[in-house]
Amino acid sequence: MNDRFDDTDFREVISESEGEEKRTEEESEEVGSMEVTASGQESEKDKGQGQGESDYEDICYICHRPESKAGKMIKIPNEICICADCMQKTFDSMNHSGFPLGDMGSLGNMPNISMINLSDLQNMGINMMPRSQKLKKKKTKEEKKEKPVLDIKSIPAPHKIKASLDEYVVGQEHAKKVMAVAVYNHYKRVGCDNLDGVEIEKSNMLMVGPTGSGKTYMVRTLAKLLDVPLAIADATSLTEAGYIGDDIESVVSKLLAAADNDVEKAEHGIIFIDEIDKIAKKKNTNQRDVSGESVQQGMLKLLEGAEIEVPVGANSKNAMVPLATVNTRNILFICGGAFPDLEEIIKERLNKKSSMGFHADLKDKYDKEENILHRVEVEDIRKYGMIPEFLGRLPVIFALDALTEDMLVQILTEPRNAIVKQYRKLLAMDEVKLEFEEEALQAIAKKAKKKDVGARALRAIIEEFMLDIMYEIPKDDNIGVVTITKDYIENKGGPIISMRGCLTLEDKAKAAGA
Repeated sequence: MNDRFDDTDFREVISESEGEEKRTEEESEEVGSMEVTASGQESEKDKGQGQGESDYEDICYICHRPESKAGKMIKIPNEICICADCMQKTFDSMNHSGFPLGDMGSLGNMPNISMINLSDLQNMGINMMPRSQKLKKKKTKEEKKEKPVLDIKSIPAPHKIKASLDEYVVGQEHAKKVMAVAVYNHYKRVGCDNLDGVEIEKSNMLMVGPTGSGKTYMVRTLAKLLDVPLAIADATSLTEAGYIGDDIESVVSKLLAAADNDVEKAEHGIIFIDEIDKIAKKKNTNQRDVSGESVQQGMLKLLEGAEIEVPVGANSKNAMVPLATVNTRNILFICGGAFPDLEEIIKERLNKKSSMGFHADLKDKYDKEENILHRVEVEDIRKYGMIPEFLGRLPVIFALDALTEDMLVQILTEPRNAIVKQYRKLLAMDEVKLEFEEEALQAIAKKAKKKDVGARALRAIIEEFMLDIMYEIPKDDNIGVVTITKDYIENKGGPIISMRGCLTLEDKAKAAGA
């Protein structure tokens, strides 16, 4: 019979309800496996981010101190870290304040408790501190031996540094030599050992030069060439501690940011303080000089070399940011300034030597000398308003040359980033060729020399004459070549515009000669 039981059939007979339960269990298992896989992928991403975050120290959420100063951190949910001191103070304040810890249900009866949205506190600790305010962990002694912070072989020789500067900076041969040798010797001093008892001291520099002579541009170019942290700070915003403005330690915080918040790397860097003449002592003032002599006195410890507390990612210690201890002993400081009216002080000193008699010098002997700043001495800068203690920590003093008309013409065309090359590239985007006559370049340099602001006047003059050309060129697609002439610069004529397909004057002359 068909209804007879078969012993070889082991299939299980289940009801419809049991079948639905089994199917839901299988679906839940599949969903669970998908969640595990997704969480695994997320964990790999988090792992990659964690490796980057593991290079930085944990910061206390309350006092904002790094782990190297506050000690071991206590981690609570939502990635919030609290140091032991802040945790103990929190418990003490709760125990002595009479706060009803046992009866937490009474919080619901408190008035205005609905104003607090507790869900806003979720994920408070995640990405709480930006990376610019985090410190990198210090390396162990074994890691320092395996890979030193600075390799002297990676620093180019002085002649190579100067050759690289020559591609961007015109003239200033003496200044480029001084900077190349100073940078090279500084890193030799950092890399050498003191086993023989001979300790090489650093030689900070003071750069004096007229405005627009290339002081800041030279240092910026040097920062591109060297693979070392270099920060450029401005002395105009520095004030005495406690007053509105940037703290003196902020110049070191910029170097720390350039070193990616790596303290050990920043302690071998270079700091260029521009506009140093703006912190000179103010004359004939009845008010407290918070941005003059007091700033010089505050910078003495930086220049000499000391361990200072530096705000990380801020310009003030009162900005509720972590503080890092940086030793400035191996940091090279380069100070630069225009020092206006310093020429008059130098002339006054030189004219004192000429007294009465047949062999006496004339008082206007040095009036027409352009590079009189090369005769500068420490006495002149002290009379300008810099204190002797400050100048004593800047043993290397050198001056930059005043720019002549020939040097201004070279600045227009020769450097890799020359102004003429920049405008040629701009017009090349419109498929137009830009040419400058040699006489036109001389006329531009002559006008710039009269403005007495150095190389900065070149761009102002070219911008003025290129404005109409750059406005009209996009209107006509037939324009092929624009030639700037001397008459156009002197407002006696206009530029020569050649249309596409037409021979220029030079091409016509070549064709006629052939």
